[in-house]
Amino acid sequence: MYKEGDDTEMATIYDFEVSRENGEKYQLSKYEGKTILVVNTATKCGLAPQFAELEELYEKYKDDGLVILGFPSNQFKQELANGQEAAQACQATYGVSFPMHELTVVNGKETAPLFQYLKKEAPGELGNSIKWNFTKFLVDPSGKVLRRFAPKTKPKAFEKEIQEALPHTK
Repeated sequence: MYKEGDDTEMATIYDFEVSRENGEKYQLSKYEGKTILVVNTATKCGLAPQFAELEELYEKYKDDGLVILGFPSNQFKQELANGQEAAQACQATYGVSFPMHELTVVNGKETAPLFQYLKKEAPGELGNSIKWNFTKFLVDPSGKVLRRFAPKTKPKAFEKEIQEALPHTK
């Protein structure tokens, strides 16, 4: 398991522990063999309607091995007080059924280890920082980060890439 400050190379996303919105911790290795889309979210962001597309893709492909993981972040001052409130808002407003997590720091000195890894594996056009809410990272079933998608890129715009990354297509 990855420890903060560990300089050893990470092999995959599966080495990380994360916390659901209710505080329950788990290893991402539980999704080994699945295609994962990690998204930093914010319920009060102008891009929040992307939750509807994310949920649609999740419903369409979850039986084929897609998992979408939402990580609310208040780094851009557009999120509710905590992960539980954010998850409840997503469920009530957009029908979100994919896993949501605790508020997560995605930039700066306090960046969560998972997002340190994702940014290193798939840097953005302007370097490693996450520019805005709804930055999306596509991870293949072996745990390799395939691609980073910009906040304004709607999830359905890369549906073909999701399909190609699904475990049943290998």
